[in-house]
Amino acid sequence: MAGGVGAGQATKVRNVSGGSDLRELLAGMRPELNAGCYVFSTVDDGVVPGGVTPVVVVAEREGLTLVVPQREADAAGLEYTYVAGWITLRIHSALYAVGLTAAVARELADAGLSCNVVAGFHHDHLFVPYERAAQAVALLEDLARRSA
Repeated sequence: MAGGVGAGQATKVRNVSGGSDLRELLAGMRPELNAGCYVFSTVDDGVVPGGVTPVVVVAEREGLTLVVPQREADAAGLEYTYVAGWITLRIHSALYAVGLTAAVARELADAGLSCNVVAGFHHDHLFVPYERAAQAVALLEDLARRSA
């Protein structure tokens, strides 16, 4: 059974739902800029170097993508090209909610800001150019006010 639970397998469903109404999500989001600079790097062998604590790990066919604090990447000798600010949207959105990522990405795109989005279980996380991270937060706060 592809993607499901087969016979005899136990399943543990966590009953923690988030909001799914787009207007409420936008109005209630509280973008918070996390301290520090973060970088995207990759390791071909699938091994996270010692002293590196990723905030995001994505397993891809080509290797592990790591989002890590820049100082840790520098200390470990990891290569990177993109230095980002990390914004957490402090609203618990359901994983099945429709439109939040699109609305946020559109707001930032209209200002010429790139945005890499990662959905966590509780919150969405945005990685934007570090030098424009404060501007991104201000734009998202304005979007929240306009949506209320």
